Amino acid sequence: SGSSAAAPLPEEDCMKLNPSFLGIALSSLLAIDLWASKRLGVCAGEGSAWGSARPLMKVIEVSGHGIPWLLGTFYGLCQSDSSAAREVLLNLLFALLLDLVLVAVVKGLVKRRRPTHNKMDMFVTISVDKYSFPSGHATRAALVCRFVLHHLVLAVPLRVLVVLWALVVGISRVMLGRHNVTDVLFGLLLGYALYSVVEYCWLSPLSAPALFALW
Repeated sequence: SGSSAAAPLPEEDCMKLNPSFLGIALSSLLAIDLWASKRLGVCAGEGSAWGSARPLMKVIEVSGHGIPWLLGTFYGLCQSDSSAAREVLLNLLFALLLDLVLVAVVKGLVKRRRPTHNKMDMFVTISVDKYSFPSGHATRAALVCRFVLHHLVLAVPLRVLVVLWALVVGISRVMLGRHNVTDVLFGLLLGYALYSVVEYCWLSPLSAPALFALW
């Protein structure tokens, strides 16, 4: 009889039985990301494979933290007696603040938890730091790297060191177990792109006279 016919499966069950190619690809990439991140977290704890290198990784971590960069830029801005230097430092401060806001917004939207092997022992954190995507350190490192290379006259060895610093900061986030690989990769790309926004919105005595009047 017609009543004995099997009832159709709910739509969500059909999706589970016949997942899309995109869903399979994303799930596979996520699994690879989590696996690689755990394997590369060699400094995540004292007993990790490279636990002895953890203090060095934490020094690198501090070098990419937002607070030292914000305080150092603000201090330089207050002490500078050159109008050209003040313009560059003011835009660097603007870039750092924009970076903080953008990363906080993306983290709040994505809400990806940090790796399970993460041992968060930074000297200071804020509430949004319980989320992992993207890496704020990586975003900041890429942004500062591009900013410095465009606005400071440096010898080639120093330019290479600046690029290496940005890459090492990103790598240290995975080695310390703070972030997954994709958190860092996206952070580096976001920071690189964010510099273009800063250049487009460049603050100058003509475009923002009120700000320059304060200094």
